[in-house]
Amino acid sequence: PSFLYLRDRQVEVPEIGMVTFDVAYGGAFYAFVEASTLDLSLVPANSAELIDYGRRIKHAVMATFQIKHPFEEDLSFLYGTIFTGPSFDPVHHSRNVCIFADGELDRSATGSGVSARAALHHAKGELELNEKITIESILGSTMNVEVVELTKYGSYDAVVPEVSGTASITGR
Repeated sequence: PSFLYLRDRQVEVPEIGMVTFDVAYGGAFYAFVEASTLDLSLVPANSAELIDYGRRIKHAVMATFQIKHPFEEDLSFLYGTIFTGPSFDPVHHSRNVCIFADGELDRSATGSGVSARAALHHAKGELELNEKITIESILGSTMNVEVVELTKYGSYDAVVPEVSGTASITGR
């Protein structure tokens, strides 16, 4: 199950300023930030800036807010920052860029991140049960996510997301 953990919070981030974010869980915890609020564009040419901002935001959130999984202590940490923004293709819902671990940029839309986004959008009344959305990655590849079930997960209202997409071997 995926769930919204923190909604509409703010944190002071060194060299960036006040940042508004949500935290949601979809296999890992992510801080979600609307890229336009920081004048960031979700394109490969901005990779270094996205990584820098993502790391700074992650560390500021971790220093200010407790992240606690309801059942698994090993999962009680913020895995990354996901920047969201409008899609480049108008038939898609949106675009996101995930900066995870110690500043790695995911070239995909990020399965656990897309699962967390389903919970976030459902909690905000932006995604209904059995509604599917398509989310772009920084490279334009896509993942689909659909809320297939509503449930409780500990004390949290949660969703069961179904994620789909395609992958290709690009090297060995």
